[in-house]
Amino acid sequence: MCSLRNRWNDYAATGAEIVGISTDSVKSHLHFRQHHGLPLNLLSDAGRNVADLYGAKSLIPGKVARSVFVIDADGVIRHRDVRPIGLIRPKDDDIIRAIRAAQK
Repeated sequence: MCSLRNRWNDYAATGAEIVGISTDSVKSHLHFRQHHGLPLNLLSDAGRNVADLYGAKSLIPGKVARSVFVIDADGVIRHRDVRPIGLIRPKDDDIIRAIRAAQK
């Protein structure tokens, strides 16, 4: 998330709506967002409904995979990057490129 924050101007230039989702609580998100100075909204998926719907499954029991989804204006998933182990995060340039490709 800090990388996204650091590249926020590049993400904002795409015109896309960028949100973060995790299974943490709303209260936890508020603290995390303030602590790291994040410019995007964080949504709580405490019931894992979104994670399960999008197939963001981790190899670690009880956890959700680090994932990036780019969804176009028609609601179609144009890019899906699910990392079941989550040791290596997706690269910002790849995400921005995927956003731009979904806008064509």
